[in-house]
Amino acid sequence: MMTDKVRIDTLSASSLPQSNDTFLARQAEFESNVRSYPRKLPLAIAKAQGVWITDVENNQYLDCLAGAGTLALGHNHPDVLQSIQSVISSGLPLHTLDLTTPLKDEFSSYLISLLPGQGKEYCLQFTGPSGADAVEAALKLAKKVTGRSSIISFSGGYHGMTHGALSVTGNLSPKEAVSNMMPEVQFMPYPNQYRCPLGIGGDAGVKALTYYFDNLINDVESGVRKPAAVILEAVQGEGGVNPAPAEWLQRIRKVTQDHGILLIIDEVQAGFARTGKLFAFEHAGIEPDIIVMSKAVGGGLPLAVLGIKKQFDAWAPGHHTGTFRGNQLAMATGLTTLKHLKDNAIADKVAAQGEWLKGKLAELQKRYPVIGHVRGLGLMIGIEIVKPNEAQDHMGCYPADGELSALLQKKCFESGLILERGGRHGCVLRLLPSLLITDAELEIFLDKFENALLATGMEPV
Repeated sequence: MMTDKVRIDTLSASSLPQSNDTFLARQAEFESNVRSYPRKLPLAIAKAQGVWITDVENNQYLDCLAGAGTLALGHNHPDVLQSIQSVISSGLPLHTLDLTTPLKDEFSSYLISLLPGQGKEYCLQFTGPSGADAVEAALKLAKKVTGRSSIISFSGGYHGMTHGALSVTGNLSPKEAVSNMMPEVQFMPYPNQYRCPLGIGGDAGVKALTYYFDNLINDVESGVRKPAAVILEAVQGEGGVNPAPAEWLQRIRKVTQDHGILLIIDEVQAGFARTGKLFAFEHAGIEPDIIVMSKAVGGGLPLAVLGIKKQFDAWAPGHHTGTFRGNQLAMATGLTTLKHLKDNAIADKVAAQGEWLKGKLAELQKRYPVIGHVRGLGLMIGIEIVKPNEAQDHMGCYPADGELSALLQKKCFESGLILERGGRHGCVLRLLPSLLITDAELEIFLDKFENALLATGMEPV
């Protein structure tokens, strides 16, 4: 039996003029307007190693974005690459739906051992490979378990762009012109160290927010039906790097337990040593009912997993599926990453570096008052940019300056530093570097960041 041979001519990237502008123009021709990062970070990446990226023009950048926190060990870590090569040469299929393999067994066993109580009360659910799909599964499961339909989420929260995940996300911009969002989502204020949503500030603001949540659930005339679940991030990432105060989070855990409400903690960005603990909720000493994991759990490749308290595993077989939930390469890279993080006590390293870096940024803040606030945990840090020449509000906060934040991101890029922005009006510059970044590389970050401040035309005081 003969088959026709079809010759396919492909355009090699090496045959194109090696300029960022050329590749970006072609990307604009090929891709939808929905693309976002190339508009802020206009480069075409040629190679990457550790915390460094090299573009096609041979410019080098210190990468403090790391795939939005996905690349916990940085770019092309040799152990991660070796784990990929081992799978490729092993004969394993690359995808197995939800069929098991020795590799999946080992990954599952190790991951579950990292959950609270060494995972004795938890089981895993592999979903589609995005955090958003894991959020969808968590919301559906909570409704199934409780028989209730409403969800409480929080202003400033980010949980993904699929329909249900977007419905519980605080940012209004992507919701414009998208009708029929998931009904019965009640948003509540989330604590903010710099801009208290109640206008109180400090410990008094945290106590008021804690009481407010408690009262909303317990008040028979609150107007809010008892929800199936509460979903939140223990450190809001896209919302401006806002850590949840332990007291507030502990109270939410108690109230949800008392009322049979499932607590879903979204650890997609903050999980796996990013905040100086394996999970961000550990800072408050609580145990969620459902833990949403993605990004770093796959070691740089697409993977999403739920950790579910066994008592709430109410699924019937096949009631939430996904073709790529059996991504063997991601389980290999994920296992390698998780073992490296634990075996080398990376969370402790990250906690120490985070405190040191916040101290250095506080010193910089004294010289550059456009830095209104520095916050975060571990290597998940936010720098809020403000207008120090305008009037403070009654809490002593200056107005946010999203325009200057955008300019600073641009000047950082020109200085060879890649940062992301977030928060209201995009006024918060966000650090999410590889967790293996060295102290010397953090010093380089500080130098580049100050150069960017100077490049905007401001003078230190």
